Amino acid sequence: MQGSEFLPEKRNNNNNKPSEYKTVKSDACTFFLPEVSCLKSNNICPGGSSSLIFCLNLNRFFICYINCFSPGVFADTDVIKSVSVLEGDSVTLNTDVKMQRDDQMLWMFGPQERRIAEIHRQNIYIDATDTIFEKRLQMDNQTGSLTIRNIRTEHTGLYKLQIINNRGTSNKRFNVTVYAALPVPVITRDSSKCSSSSGSSGQNCSLLCSVLNVTDVSLSWYKGNSLLSSISVSDLSISLSLPLEVEYQEKNTYSCVLNNPISNQTQHNINISQLCQPCPEGSRLNISIVVIALLLVFIAVVVGLMYCHRKCKQSEKEGKY
Repeated sequence: MQGSEFLPEKRNNNNNKPSEYKTVKSDACTFFLPEVSCLKSNNICPGGSSSLIFCLNLNRFFICYINCFSPGVFADTDVIKSVSVLEGDSVTLNTDVKMQRDDQMLWMFGPQERRIAEIHRQNIYIDATDTIFEKRLQMDNQTGSLTIRNIRTEHTGLYKLQIINNRGTSNKRFNVTVYAALPVPVITRDSSKCSSSSGSSGQNCSLLCSVLNVTDVSLSWYKGNSLLSSISVSDLSISLSLPLEVEYQEKNTYSCVLNNPISNQTQHNINISQLCQPCPEGSRLNISIVVIALLLVFIAVVVGLMYCHRKCKQSEKEGKY
């Protein structure tokens, strides 16, 4: 940083009233300064440096100080822009700037800030050795914006843009989250809770909504537009299920919805009467047969033990004589 001091020409200041201010522009900034004749050029600081000017009103004179700041990092910010995209789609990370001929832009990815693309003097270089982004990257030669085509979940992460020009260096960051395509939920009857009596009104039927291999999703049951129940997972889940109890012959409309922050899949128009058929008579008969058979085996074992016990006692008595 450098400073300079100068005295402007005298000017009349009737009744010592405050001077009117006018806008003065330099290469980098706009200032509001007293209307003094010493500012004859808009190029206040050399080399495109930023300038900061202080002017003091000393009766009929103004003393102005100019501070020139050397070029450096001029737009590095901690703000990270979040971007969400569905797997298989394309996404563009916009720079929101228009490139000048001598500007250089670098795109980096991941915690190691691995360089994946660059543009300098309007020449574009894409890292062809990076197998993760192979044939997926495209840069705009006017803005330097980066497009990722057919994006995959492995492209989730932090992207850093570095802009270098004669004014210094600026950085922008994008946190990209790629969500996998969602499967359609599957609705089945929970046969383990099958009723053993006839399907008359008032008896319950248990349904199960299930999905496989999902991450960062919510699974929900709705009756019409009303939410009944919901379950969420953030980590990879091999199987996610949500039960629902309904009545036989019910006429309400139910749906099961799987969603993540950017998409959803819904299983509509559940046919309660078709899913909630009473348990077949054959199933109840088979259960009865199994129960009776087990009971007969138990009785036979008890009778056998009693017979053996009696025979043993009889043998002991005969041995004494």
